[in-house]
Amino acid sequence: MALFAVFQTAFALALLSLRTCQSEVLDEYLPLAPQSLNVSINATLQHLRLQWIVHQLPYQELQMVFPIEISRIETSKVIWTGNYSTTVKKNQVLHWSWESELPLECATHFVRIKSIANDARFPQLNFVSNWSSWEEVPAPTPGDSQWLIFPRSKLVEEGANVTFCYNSETNHNISCYLGDELIHREQLDSNLYTFQLTNVPFINIYGITIACWENNRIDGAVLFVSKVLEEPKNFSCQTQDYKTLKCTWDPGVDTALGYNKQPSQHYTLFESISGKKKFCGQKNWCDWEISEDFPKTYNFTLTAENYLRKRTVRSVFDLTDRVHPKAPESVQFKNVGTTNATVTWKMPVLGNYVPLLCHIQLHDKETVRQEHNVSIRVNGEFLFRELQPDTEYMVRIRCIEATHLWKWSEWASQTFLTAEAAPSKALDVWRIVRSDKGLHNVALLWKPLSKFHANGKILFYNIIAQNLDKKSELKRLCIHAPANGTELTLGQGSYQIQVTANNSVGTSPASEIVISGSSENEEVEEERINGTEDGFFISWKPRSGNMTRYVVDWCAHPQSLHCDLQWKHVGPNTTSAIISSDAFRPGIRYNFRIYELSAEKTAYLVERKTGYTQELAPSDSPQVVVRNLTSHSFALSWKAYDTESQSGFIQGYYVCLKSNTTQCHPDSVRVGLPDKSTCCKHDISDPKQKTFLVKNLQPESFYEFSVSSYTSAGEGPNTTFMKVTTPDGRSYMLMQIILPVTLCVLLTAVMCYWKSQWRTHT
Repeated sequence: MALFAVFQTAFALALLSLRTCQSEVLDEYLPLAPQSLNVSINATLQHLRLQWIVHQLPYQELQMVFPIEISRIETSKVIWTGNYSTTVKKNQVLHWSWESELPLECATHFVRIKSIANDARFPQLNFVSNWSSWEEVPAPTPGDSQWLIFPRSKLVEEGANVTFCYNSETNHNISCYLGDELIHREQLDSNLYTFQLTNVPFINIYGITIACWENNRIDGAVLFVSKVLEEPKNFSCQTQDYKTLKCTWDPGVDTALGYNKQPSQHYTLFESISGKKKFCGQKNWCDWEISEDFPKTYNFTLTAENYLRKRTVRSVFDLTDRVHPKAPESVQFKNVGTTNATVTWKMPVLGNYVPLLCHIQLHDKETVRQEHNVSIRVNGEFLFRELQPDTEYMVRIRCIEATHLWKWSEWASQTFLTAEAAPSKALDVWRIVRSDKGLHNVALLWKPLSKFHANGKILFYNIIAQNLDKKSELKRLCIHAPANGTELTLGQGSYQIQVTANNSVGTSPASEIVISGSSENEEVEEERINGTEDGFFISWKPRSGNMTRYVVDWCAHPQSLHCDLQWKHVGPNTTSAIISSDAFRPGIRYNFRIYELSAEKTAYLVERKTGYTQELAPSDSPQVVVRNLTSHSFALSWKAYDTESQSGFIQGYYVCLKSNTTQCHPDSVRVGLPDKSTCCKHDISDPKQKTFLVKNLQPESFYEFSVSSYTSAGEGPNTTFMKVTTPDGRSYMLMQIILPVTLCVLLTAVMCYWKSQWRTHT
């Protein structure tokens, strides 16, 4: 017990000694006030920069708060107060800055500071120092500087508010303009004026000029407005070889300004797990080297920065989730036949033979014909089946990492051509037959095989014509491609004609047609039909039941020397067809013939049709001849139009007669003409009538007439009027009397002369 009392006494004495020592230490270091305060101006950023030190810090570091006051013009006009908290270390020089809305060159500023110890670890150091003395940051006076407006140049973001000041020696009127716009001013002091701009716009990269006038003195400044720095978009990283990560992003708008006032924003890539950082030399991508012992997870922060602000985005991912394979290589083909082909390809090595899924497309010139998916590691192979002979195909291949399916590789493509095969379809054959003097003049025509059925380049066509009455009589022809027809002259009797197409591999199935021994110049009445801009609807009546199909043929260009014969097959149970063609034109007459094709492959003409897709008015007028001119009448006559030249079906004629009389014949009407004259117009509604008698005329009178035709689309052009003058009526009657009398006298004299001569001889 006595020992414990002795120990307790000793401990109390030691503690008292420690407190006494600590109190002496604190007395030595107090009051820990800021010292060596220095204030400077950063004119570019318009910052007041403070620098100070705290001497005799009792510990290695101490949490402190520094209240700061800033005044403008006078120390009593405090414009800002605030606190700066930090951990202070021994002998550390402290820094702090403040941004001024008013340019620092415009007015004198004052700064003072004090300190507060605020460290929970040392509660006994709870004190507040005295304020430091005011540090003055003088502004230039008007007499000291040649410049009157500040700042001289200013860099801000679009949409910011900006204050300029004007420091004047006098109180004369001062005006400042932004372009042509007057800027509102406020007087801050006897010689100090401020000009406030709000929500400044971006105009160009070379800055906006601000000009100020005071009496005859002018000064100015330049405001540089930057586009707002955007946050990088679509930030993503991926690898193609497990050696390098490529990170890409959309940088948005470029914030660069002219005169080197602000360069384009730069980008920095920071990986927080490894602590590594990289400055990116490109504005939209950056490479990151993957170490051999690479981590599974990456945590990237991309920072965009310019002089005015920073923007950051993050991306956290597992490396195995971001594998983007390179495009397949060495795409080749083997065992290429007429309908089969094998494609092979290689993939660049990706890590430890990562499993891949490959997507294969087979294209022809029109569309995608086949699509397949194949799983591989490095080498791929696939067999295409059901291909078309003699066809060029393109194969496209892309691959993706099969486990996480992050992103497809770029396409790799290659073309190949399948081998030729014999043509697979018989030719579509037709004919035009003209029989004359026991011979058949046959124009034999065929349509070229489509590429799908030709299976290769057609080289020639074989034609065999056999007389069915004399089997031994054969005619063989070889017609080289690309011809699609030939002329044959056949003798009497019926003939079977076979046509085949040939390529380098083989021959197509034969196409057969029979030319009847009887004459095919059959007279079949022609029927008119009306077409539309879409074509013609044609219908007919069947002639017999023994037929396999119908054929309709027509000339695509009937007014050309080579009419370009076309034909269309129609099934045996159909008695109508719609004929359409891009070659059809308004005002052109098209003639159609409908044939029955018998089981013996003989064609029989069934009907004829003719019509227009659209009728037009006649393009010219008839050539008129005047006949039987008398004092009271004359006759007009004209020839019919050539059928093929008609632009529509002629429905009739108009005869227009001009005269000095005011009355028209009851069968005509008076109409006005373009020259403001009038005529009596007669309508001849019978298109077969080609004559017209103009009667009830006056002798010795002058008449003009014209004749024009019309169709359902309208009247033809009015030609120049022809002129006729009727003869004198009395002269005409006198001639009718004198001429017979004269003839009688002459006849009597001749008879008397003959009689006297006869008497003389007898």
